[in-house]
Amino acid sequence: MTAQVGKSMRLKRVIDQAGVSVICALDHGMTSPTFLEPLADITTRTAEAVAGGANVIMMSKGMIRVAEPAFSPATSLALLLSASAGPDGARPEIVQIAEVEEALRLGADCVVLFTALGGDTEAGMIRILSAVGRECASQGMPFIAEAEFPTTYASVEELKVQYGFEYLRRNVRLCAELGADIVKTNWPGDPESFGRLVEAANGIPVVLAGGSRLEDQELLSRMEEAMAAGAIGCSVGRNIFMHRSPEAVTRALSRVIRERWSGDKAHEALAAELGDTE
Repeated sequence: MTAQVGKSMRLKRVIDQAGVSVICALDHGMTSPTFLEPLADITTRTAEAVAGGANVIMMSKGMIRVAEPAFSPATSLALLLSASAGPDGARPEIVQIAEVEEALRLGADCVVLFTALGGDTEAGMIRILSAVGRECASQGMPFIAEAEFPTTYASVEELKVQYGFEYLRRNVRLCAELGADIVKTNWPGDPESFGRLVEAANGIPVVLAGGSRLEDQELLSRMEEAMAAGAIGCSVGRNIFMHRSPEAVTRALSRVIRERWSGDKAHEALAAELGDTE
């Protein structure tokens, strides 16, 4: 019972009073094949995302020691439990590098595990996923499982051709089956397909992954479509921290998610804030 109360209390902060979640992923130092320069100043990137309306920041146990001053009293930490070995390959191996107990000590409100299926490492991946789900249940820690294509450093169009829609749908369902409280997944190409991913989660909340860099209009329109298809929010990294104004683009995403603005309306407001109007 105590663990259930703890998980419920933490989930109230991860999924806010409006029933949505705006997550900024600043964990790419453990997954990217190359260093992404904007992450050299993790504290500023965190402060920008928080100012723009992100209620959850995803990062590593090392970087939270640096970025903690940029968290507001209401900002949740989502601690990443995994890193990618051989991230420049077609199918990186996922390695667990942190424990649920560490997340509790660091004040996290949830933990995150990247889940890549297929290949020789699938059995080990499933064992890790299951063990994390079991530990989160016993410790009262919400669990975000990233049911994504094996690598996220290509366009979703390319990845869908390579792996197929059923790869994502199986991954989403497996994560839900093994204890995820929130499932993060890729855009499969159209709203109908995304809705089928939401259905596969069978009531477990789903957030949309930002994926590779997109034009602002496409990002916001995709977010609008995902919300209409049943998403409760987003988990966006590069499309926030590599943007020329991380705060402004986070605010635009928040408007689509929290206030249900259209992608077009949010884009117009973003362009005006950036001074891009004619």
